[in-house]
Amino acid sequence: MSAAGGVVELFCDLAALSSPSRDERAVADAVLGRLRGMGLDPVEDDSGDRTGSNIGNIHVALPATGGGAGTPIFLNAHLDTVPPDGPVEPEIRNGIIVNRRDTILGADNKAAVAVMLEAFARLASGAPHAGVELVLTPMEEVGLRGAKAFDTSRLQARFGYCYDHAAPIGNVVLAAPTQKSLELRFLGRAAHSGIAPEDGRSAIAAAARAVADMQLGRIDDATTANVGLIRGGVAGNIVPPECRVWAEARSRDPDRLRDQVQSMLDAATYAANLSDCELESRIISEYEGYRFARTHEAVQLVSRALDGCGYPVTYIESGGGADANVFNAAGVPCVNVCNGMAEIHTASEHIAVADLEGMLDVTMGLIETARVAASTIARPDHDGGVE
Repeated sequence: MSAAGGVVELFCDLAALSSPSRDERAVADAVLGRLRGMGLDPVEDDSGDRTGSNIGNIHVALPATGGGAGTPIFLNAHLDTVPPDGPVEPEIRNGIIVNRRDTILGADNKAAVAVMLEAFARLASGAPHAGVELVLTPMEEVGLRGAKAFDTSRLQARFGYCYDHAAPIGNVVLAAPTQKSLELRFLGRAAHSGIAPEDGRSAIAAAARAVADMQLGRIDDATTANVGLIRGGVAGNIVPPECRVWAEARSRDPDRLRDQVQSMLDAATYAANLSDCELESRIISEYEGYRFARTHEAVQLVSRALDGCGYPVTYIESGGGADANVFNAAGVPCVNVCNGMAEIHTASEHIAVADLEGMLDVTMGLIETARVAASTIARPDHDGGVE
């Protein structure tokens, strides 16, 4: 079987293994078995107790072959998926891999995992390189928890690459946002809704007013906001004494993010006061944003690899977070590279066979480009940038 055929088969095998966040054991065991079958010695850390997963982060390092002045790199992907609504049964339709069942495929992020494993199989078989490491994380979909728990001091590579953005191959993410989550708890007063409604204070009405007053969706070209979950009430005949609201705001501009979060809090405070309810609020920093210059060595290396494989390079800015945010915040530059997965987190999720094969070529090209490149590495600045 060709390497390209191998990556397609491997992806389908991995996708068929259920691995929602917190329960990634089956796919982790498959990955560990494959790495050990290559004669490698992967290490699974003990972060599961801290992250809430039944696995830890998986790390494997290959020392450089043949010496030289190349640049060691690491590759990163995550093993968890959003929860599937049923089984995953991958099939190929006209060159596109889909799930024949009505739920996710898991290309996010198992397409990246399959490509990286196939690249490591080539390296284990003798392909030259300047040192390559692999970091596979759990719990990415629920707050990048695996990456946050990974000890980056274990890395010998000075920078790396994450394949976790749903866009055509050739797109390279230069910037990603900071995300803040808001937990709002409205406290009212219970009363019988038919006998004494005037004695009650509706926490749901207060929450509804707050949400209605918030500016949500795309706020500007760098900022978004969303209310994703509301939960409250006791029964249809009781004025609801409590309502909880979970919301978020993201921006690539720290000042705009601060203003957006404050405006959402102001809306909640005003609504609570108007409804004679109390408000408890909590703001959680989920991850920090970053920005790369096009001239950064990590960007230049992957751009050369993409160009060498025939993919025109386009530089983009993302509205989503990935493990790359965590590595960059920790002072280890990590570029997010788009790998062709599409309509992720939906029953229409898919990836082309050609994109799996293409990303394997790009990965081997990146490893070769790093092998012959002397390292002139920039470190992140104090704002989380990597100019």
